[in-house]
Amino acid sequence: MSTSSHAKGGKHRQILVTSALPYANGPIHLGHLVEYIQTDIWSRFQRMRGHDCVYVCADDAHGTPIMLRAQREGIKPEELIARVAEEHQADFAGFHIQFDNYHSTHSKENRELAELIYRRLRDNSHTFSRTITQAYDPEKEMFLPDRFIKGGCPKCGAEDQYGDSCEVCGATYSPTELKNPVSVVSGATPIEKESEHYFFRLADFQGMLQYWIKGDHMQPEIRHKLEEWFESGLQDWDISRDAPYFGFEIPDAPGKYFYVWLDAPIGYMASFKHLCEQRDDLNFDDYWRKDSKAELYHFIGKDIAYFHTLFWPAMLSGSGFRSPDAVYCHGFLTVNGLKMSKSRGTFIMARTFLDHLNPEYLRYYFAAKLSDGIDDIDLNLEDFQQRINADLVGKVVNIASRCAGFINKRFGGRLESQISEPALHREFVEAGEAIAELYEKRQYNQAMRRIMALADRANQYIDEKKPWVLAKQEDKEEEVQAVCSTGLNLFMILTAYLKPVLPAMAKEVESFLHIAPLTWNNYSVPLIGHTISQFKPLMTRVDPDKVEAMLEASKADLKAEPPQITPADKRQGPLDKDPISPTIEFDDFAKLDLRVARIKAAEHVDGADKLLKLTLDLGGETRQVFAGIKSAYSPDKLEGRLTVMVANLAPRKMRFGVSEGMVLAAGPGGDELYILGPDAGAKPGMRVK
Repeated sequence: MSTSSHAKGGKHRQILVTSALPYANGPIHLGHLVEYIQTDIWSRFQRMRGHDCVYVCADDAHGTPIMLRAQREGIKPEELIARVAEEHQADFAGFHIQFDNYHSTHSKENRELAELIYRRLRDNSHTFSRTITQAYDPEKEMFLPDRFIKGGCPKCGAEDQYGDSCEVCGATYSPTELKNPVSVVSGATPIEKESEHYFFRLADFQGMLQYWIKGDHMQPEIRHKLEEWFESGLQDWDISRDAPYFGFEIPDAPGKYFYVWLDAPIGYMASFKHLCEQRDDLNFDDYWRKDSKAELYHFIGKDIAYFHTLFWPAMLSGSGFRSPDAVYCHGFLTVNGLKMSKSRGTFIMARTFLDHLNPEYLRYYFAAKLSDGIDDIDLNLEDFQQRINADLVGKVVNIASRCAGFINKRFGGRLESQISEPALHREFVEAGEAIAELYEKRQYNQAMRRIMALADRANQYIDEKKPWVLAKQEDKEEEVQAVCSTGLNLFMILTAYLKPVLPAMAKEVESFLHIAPLTWNNYSVPLIGHTISQFKPLMTRVDPDKVEAMLEASKADLKAEPPQITPADKRQGPLDKDPISPTIEFDDFAKLDLRVARIKAAEHVDGADKLLKLTLDLGGETRQVFAGIKSAYSPDKLEGRLTVMVANLAPRKMRFGVSEGMVLAAGPGGDELYILGPDAGAKPGMRVK
């Protein structure tokens, strides 16, 4: 179903919108806010158009990590998720995220719906059970998820890798294949133990899903990725976990719990059901039954597309509910071109931003960057300051500040009694439908460009008329009033167009202009013979000192965190030092052929969390190398740089291609990696001696 088709013809719409549920195991950071701001802008726009748009969300409150964190803090999981829910909602409110309902997956509504969906799937033979062998922590007496086991990669030997895949070479494997595996929970060596698990037959829905993904339900990039899963065959999905586990027990299966990814998306339904119980104008079945005419949209990150575009529609179909009209994915957030970093102070919490800066700065900056695609967006802090100062302060608010003073001081706050520039006013009004179409399609960046072009046009008009010059001439009073009245009417229209992005500023403008709340239906009516209030500054320039203070506070947040002692840390000693490897002989070192190489090209690797694909020039010879440095570098920062590589390393076949060497880097890992480079004057192909 194409959303743009709904926007045409003035059809009244019933819309239910959700964002992915934040995990109740930590605070909201700026990376999270990309999604909630994107969704909130779209929801606010739909309401301004006069549609019934309901936006619900909830905390994702189940799973092993929450259970273990509560144990570490010496509290019950229920206490932990209640505290985090309060923190999350305060952060969202600070950024003007307007939920109609915010709930929790640990709720009676979610339990009832999860059990209902499971029973319907079970009764229709879409589930089954079988005995599997799992890793088990003998000290904690619990089965271990793959991500709670670490060890050496069985393919490349890299240490400290998770139990499902290697972030260095990209290999996938089972936890039983790890070298020297340890439990992340206790440090004990896991043992193998059998357990009965429950599975969902995803392949039962292959035909339905293949038909569904061919529709206008997701971005083309996501659709192409899903087609790869169909080529390899849809696998049965393990939907159960063993006690101890914080979640809902599976009906008629004592000691077995729903896997968090089963009941998490059902949380969308549960939050809406909870809202329906509070509002007489909403009926749950009207939105969720198979033949529903209401629209359903999910906004999520591209990393969880698989769950939302395969498992979720299959679960809904198999249990008698409708499928989503669309699942909209977005990319990740980088800061200053790099992955967010605690050491650099760029891993910024929502609360830290709110402590230092106006939240609408971020709302506008994200809007100026967001498109309908899944590309990552970058928060460049220098560009952030310049764009806010130039666009919002220098262009938009500047219109009101230039005009309101004359109207207040010379005309008692009263605007002219007729529109003196009807053609210009009409030009601004007629831009509204094109801007609305861009909002509808989630092309916010293009919408912001259109709006700022109009702001430039308004400022150009004021510059041409020069009311400050006219005000010095006694016979030009009416012309001063006309010019400034036109300017304020254009400012009102711009405010309406920006209201989904800047709701707080729009409310101040409505108060200043003495008007009813702006909608997409009333901004076209000009203010004539109308009295306004005294103008007060609506937005100030970004203070660079506050940006620096925010970065420093983010670094301080890191220092305040208690060190997370893991089994690997216990083996290695101090947290800030790596152990010295066993000594080697000179002959061993002499076998290494280290060469200077120039990075001709660098690119992301689809499906790899930490790898970049590098094309290296060794002075007449070109090599392809996969390097685990994605967390520290964006590709555009690497191209043209010199580095050092191991040139005689045997080629290694990976699932992404063949790696023909290894580049050298130093650092503790994560986003703190630094590729080694020679001094100026070195040439590609030179041997490092």
